[in-house]
Amino acid sequence: MSETTVAPYGSWKSPITADLIVAGTVGLSNILADGDVIYWIESRPTEAGRNVIVRCTPDGCLADMTPAGFNARTRVHEYGGGDYLVHGGALFFANFADQRLYRQDDAGAPRPVTPEAPFRYADAVIDAARHRLICIREDHTLADQQAVNAIVAVAGDGDTAGGQVLVSGNDFYASPRFSPDGTQLAWLTWNHPNMPWDGCELWVATVQADGSLASATRIAGGADESIFQPEWSPDGVLHFVSDRSGWWNLYRWQDGRAEPLCAMAAEFGLPQWVFRQSTYAFVAADRIACAYTQAGAWRLAMLNTTARTLTPFDLPYTEIGNVRAVAGRVVFTAASPAHAPAIVSLDPLTGRFTVLRHSSETAVDAGYLSMPEPIEFPTTGGLTAHAFYYPPTNRDYRAPEGERPPLLVLSHGGPTGATSTALRLSLQYWTSRGFAVVDVNYGGSTGYGRAYRERLNGGWGVVDVDDCVNAARYLAARGLADPQRLAIRGGSAGGYTTLAALTFRDIFKAGASHYGISDLETLDTDTHKFESRYLDRLIGPYPERRDVYIARSPIHFTDRLATPIILLQGLEDKVVPPSQAETMFAAVKAKGLPVAYVPFAGEQHGFRRAENIKRALEAELYFYSRVFGFALADAIEPIEIANLG
Repeated sequence: MSETTVAPYGSWKSPITADLIVAGTVGLSNILADGDVIYWIESRPTEAGRNVIVRCTPDGCLADMTPAGFNARTRVHEYGGGDYLVHGGALFFANFADQRLYRQDDAGAPRPVTPEAPFRYADAVIDAARHRLICIREDHTLADQQAVNAIVAVAGDGDTAGGQVLVSGNDFYASPRFSPDGTQLAWLTWNHPNMPWDGCELWVATVQADGSLASATRIAGGADESIFQPEWSPDGVLHFVSDRSGWWNLYRWQDGRAEPLCAMAAEFGLPQWVFRQSTYAFVAADRIACAYTQAGAWRLAMLNTTARTLTPFDLPYTEIGNVRAVAGRVVFTAASPAHAPAIVSLDPLTGRFTVLRHSSETAVDAGYLSMPEPIEFPTTGGLTAHAFYYPPTNRDYRAPEGERPPLLVLSHGGPTGATSTALRLSLQYWTSRGFAVVDVNYGGSTGYGRAYRERLNGGWGVVDVDDCVNAARYLAARGLADPQRLAIRGGSAGGYTTLAALTFRDIFKAGASHYGISDLETLDTDTHKFESRYLDRLIGPYPERRDVYIARSPIHFTDRLATPIILLQGLEDKVVPPSQAETMFAAVKAKGLPVAYVPFAGEQHGFRRAENIKRALEAELYFYSRVFGFALADAIEPIEIANLG
C-alpha cells in the first residue's frame, strides 16, 4: 500500500484537471428513433458547444449527421429542446445561427425549409398523410414586443410562409402529439404568469381531412395542475403525467375521465425547461417503460397497465431520462455517482443492457472519486430540506490532524430544478483537491412533490438561501467543514442564491456567481418571454410588489457585503444580461472588497466552449486559493482580483 502525503485541504494534486474534464466530453440528450435506427444530440465543447445529431444503426455503428457549419439547436424559450425530428430517413432540424428549419435527406446537404427570420421552431412531429411538420413556432416579427407562440403546420418540402397557424391565442404551447391513426392532435398550453410546472392544460382536437383542427377540448390541467408529456399508446389511448395528487404520476384518459395508473409518492415528471423531455415510453399497448424519482434518485421500471404492477429494473444508475422505446428495446440516458452520462439500450425481457455511447471515454480511478451521501437537515420553520454531501477524496492525500476541509455549497439553477447524482468531473475537481461539497436541493426543488416545490412561492431569495445556510451549518456542526472556510457557488438562479446568501447572511467567507442575478427588478423587465412573469409567483407581481424586488436584490445592499466574490459571465447572455454582473462588480469593487470579474465572449446562458469551461474552473480555484490561503498544486493562469490585500 502506497503512503499518502499529508497536505492541507485545497492543495491536493489531482488527476482530474480542467483539461481532462473538457477533453472528449460531450453532452447527450434528445433521443429519437426512426424504425430501428436511433438518433440523439451530442453537445461538443471542443467544437464551440455545437449540437450534432448522431445516428446509431442496429449494428451499433455511429455516424455524425450534422455537417460542419451547422448547429442543431433551437432558441425557442431560449432554453430550446426538441431541436430536431427524423422520419423515413429525413432529418429536420433547427439551425442555431439563423433559426431556420432545415431538411436533410440520406445524409445529404441540409437545405432550408423555412424563410429567414423572424421565426423559431421546436418540438416538431410528422403529419405523414399531409407531408408536413406540426411544431411550436415562436414569432419575433415585432422586435419591441414579446414573441408570439403558436402551433403551426410547416410543409415538409419547403414553406415560404414559415408555417400555417393551427392553434394560437395563448402565451405558450408545447408537446403537439398525433394519435396513431392521425385523427387527433393533443398539446399542452399555458398562460402568464404560470410556468408549465405551476399549471398548464392538456387539449385534444380532431384533425379534419384538410388538416385543420376542430372540436378542441380541454381534458386535464388548469392553473394549479401541471401536466407533463402527453403520449398516445399504440392502441390510441392518451396518457399523460399530472401532479393533481401532489406528485407527478401517470394517468390515462379513458371513458371521459383521467384514470391514475400507478399512484405513489414519486415523481414521474420534470419541470419543462426544455421541449421534448420524456420519462416514459410504450413498449406495448399495456406496458410502459417509465422513469421515476424518490428521495433524489431515479429508477427505471416496467408498468403493466392491465395488472397495475410496477417492476423496477436492476440497473446501476441513479439518473435516468430521455426514455424511448425502439424496436422492442428501451433506450435512455443514464448516469450514477460512478458512471458518467451515457446512452443505454435495455432489453426489457432480460434486463440486460448495453452502452451505445459514453459522454466521456475518460476513466478516473475510484480512489479519486467522492460518493454522494443523501442528507436531510433541519431548516427554517421546523422543516426539513435535502442535499447530497460529498467528502474530500483523494487516495494520495490526507489532511493534517485536526484540520477541517473548506466547504463548497452548491445551489442549482432554475430555481425550479434539482441537482443530479450523475458523475460530474466538474464536481470531483473540487473534492479531489480537498474540498467538501454539499449539493443542495433547497425548498422549491423538484423530485420531492408539489408541496416541496411550492415552498419557494413568494420566498425566492429567502427559502433557498436559508436552506443553503442551514446545510453549511449542519455540516460544520458535525465537524465535516471548516466554519471559517465556507463558500457558496451557483449559476443563473443559483448565482442569485449565491449573491443573496453573501449579501443577506454572514456565514459564508467567499462565493462564486456564474451568470447570476443581482437585480431582480432588471431581471423582471429585461428578460425573455418564457420567464418574463416567472417572478410573479417566486417574488410577487411587478410593479405592485416592487418593494419586495428591491428588498431582495443584492445590488441594492452592497453595503452589507463583507465577503470576496468572483463573477463569471457570458457576454451574449439573453436570460441574465451581462449588465447584472458588471453592475455588481463595480459596486463590490467600490466597496473595497476582493472581487474578480471574468467575462466570456461568445458565450450565452451557460458555458459551452471547452476553453471557457476550463478557464472558469481554474479561475474559481485560483480565487479560492488566494482568499483561503492555500497553495495550488498546479500552475494556473492568474486572474485579476481587485482589492486583494
